Amino acid sequence: MTSCSFSLPSKLPSWLPTGGTPEALLLVGRWLSLGCSPLSLPGCGMTPPPPGCASLGAPRARVPSPLARSRLPLRLLLLLWTAAATQGHPKSGPRISAVWKGRAGQDWVDFGLAEPHTVLFHEPGSSSVWVGGRGKVYLFDFPEGKNASVRTVNIGSTKGSCLDKRDCENYITLLERQGEGLLTCGTNARRPSCWRLVNGTVESLGERRGYAPFSPDENSLVLFDGDEVYSTIRKQEYNGKIPRFRRIQGEIELYTSDTVMQNPQFIKATIVHQDQAYDDKIYYFFREDNPDKNPEAPLNVSRVAQLCRGDQGGESSLSVSKWNTFLKAMLVCSDVATNKNFNRLQDVFLLPDPNGQWRDTRVYGVFSNPWNYSAVCVYSLGDIDKVFRTSSLKGYHTSLPNPRPGKCLPDRQPIPTETFQVADSHPEVAQRVEPMGPLKTPLFHSKYHYQKVVVHRMQASRGETFHVLYLTTDRGTIHKVVESEERERSLVFNIMEIQPFHHPAAIQAVSLDTERRKLYVSSQWEVSQVPLDLCEVYSGGCHGCLMARDPYCGWDQGRCVSIYSSQGPVLQSINPAEPHTECPNPKPDKAPLQKVSLARNSRYYLSCPMESRHATYSWRHEENVEQSCEPGHQSPNCILFIENLTARQYGHYRCEAQEGSYFREAQHWELLPEDGATAEHLLGRAQALATSLWLGVLPTLALGLLVH
Repeated sequence: MTSCSFSLPSKLPSWLPTGGTPEALLLVGRWLSLGCSPLSLPGCGMTPPPPGCASLGAPRARVPSPLARSRLPLRLLLLLWTAAATQGHPKSGPRISAVWKGRAGQDWVDFGLAEPHTVLFHEPGSSSVWVGGRGKVYLFDFPEGKNASVRTVNIGSTKGSCLDKRDCENYITLLERQGEGLLTCGTNARRPSCWRLVNGTVESLGERRGYAPFSPDENSLVLFDGDEVYSTIRKQEYNGKIPRFRRIQGEIELYTSDTVMQNPQFIKATIVHQDQAYDDKIYYFFREDNPDKNPEAPLNVSRVAQLCRGDQGGESSLSVSKWNTFLKAMLVCSDVATNKNFNRLQDVFLLPDPNGQWRDTRVYGVFSNPWNYSAVCVYSLGDIDKVFRTSSLKGYHTSLPNPRPGKCLPDRQPIPTETFQVADSHPEVAQRVEPMGPLKTPLFHSKYHYQKVVVHRMQASRGETFHVLYLTTDRGTIHKVVESEERERSLVFNIMEIQPFHHPAAIQAVSLDTERRKLYVSSQWEVSQVPLDLCEVYSGGCHGCLMARDPYCGWDQGRCVSIYSSQGPVLQSINPAEPHTECPNPKPDKAPLQKVSLARNSRYYLSCPMESRHATYSWRHEENVEQSCEPGHQSPNCILFIENLTARQYGHYRCEAQEGSYFREAQHWELLPEDGATAEHLLGRAQALATSLWLGVLPTLALGLLVH
């Protein structure tokens, strides 16, 4: 039975927000939902608090599977229950609280001061993470099972005449492995320069235009391929306003024509080695201003551009220093069924084919719309290549010259002037690049605003292949989304929301290490290491473990464990619709009975945490359903409020949750009349009276807070 102390506070609890904000009322409501008497704030008078009671600073954990309970301490995870979508459109995910702490050692390290702009560099398999900040480079080390450590290398700036301008610090914007050292480039008080870091020593390489921007806020993209370097960074501070894609180091320096892109914001660039070396391509993804100025047209258009890596420029004076093979195509991410369009490209991740077939490389794009809702669309490089090879040019209605625009020529042949002129005046192909799959629709769309994405292709214990997406949100969290590779099933599960930082903040950079199975993320305050196989958050027995639908996890020897750490085969579900049916025990345990004695005509409420947003929760009194909360219910709890307790309303109350064929009794209460008094019943009476008193005081408190 729940037990709390009931000393009346002499003043409002110190943890209530000041300023009379509605958040104060939300916190009060949250405290009430924990099942404690409000007069016992903030800690229920016990250390540790009994079940059902906790301080608001450490709320009771709610777990990832439907209705299982987690008792792990410290780091909060919001677990999003499955969004199963047979057409590739998951429903909005629920939020289920649980707690995660790294298995051993400390998983995050603080910078010690705010770093408003950071860049992160990590090599797969290494325990080290390099982070560029303001005038220094941080080296973090995350040894397995030990506390992380950090050391810094100072890189000063030459301020000179920058003293009267903005951004006169040296913001590090580029970290790249170069031989035995680390190439480090920064704004250097608006005089972009580079250094080489070798074994903790710093060697100046002098001023290098194109390797770092003049200001850390500038959109910049630098791509390395052997001895060649490509950059979107302008070389002149004042007369270089037109953004270009350049080859700044290599056989010949080239740049894009000034008219082929309109105010582009560059997202990602990659080099794809094709069947013939001369046919190797550079693809880069960007968004630009929409040339369609119709008031109803979107402001931005998302694009993919192609260049031939072997492009040597043209024959005429106008084309000799320009890319002659530039073409661009529109990336489409829309759902015709719901009439939702996502026009603003946020991030791109390329997932190579495991068999080395470049055409089967999957391109994951994160898009948003004007309402900051998001969608993930998946394309194939083969489809993108086909569009550039076969499509006509938008607005060009005569026959194309030979060779056609965009074609890579062997033996380093120059592109004929006529071909360049046609492509330069009509750089966009008419055909649009559409997502993979028969319906050409997003993999899923969401009310959350996603910003970055990385994808891990992994095999579960029975050999099934899954793609696990890690998507950063604008709230500083990470969503873990599982996609089944079998497209005919089109199953997508949003299973977890991870809070990676000790101090919640926006995520500035993220890196995936598939060898160590870790994510590395940075904010302005800290760097965190996040394991991919967070199986310890799943409790609730076998049912809770399998209903999580996490391909990294399985049931083994009475625990939910990582498939990578288990010594033998683990139990994993092969039926994503009904995963719990694989468990040896047919039914989950019943909820423990909790009793409370209440005075007649008093007020009381029963609160049942909705740990799955895809389950229906019902409060049943004896055989009658008194309250039902359907999937999508806005509150985190299903609450049954008894305003005036009569003789008929005493008895057994059960909170029951149903998701498909999965059924669990989540809570079981017995409300007893006060004349059956025992010590525990008297305590229950005190709780009921305190609750009744608090509900009477709450409107006055709310008004006082708002007036204050």
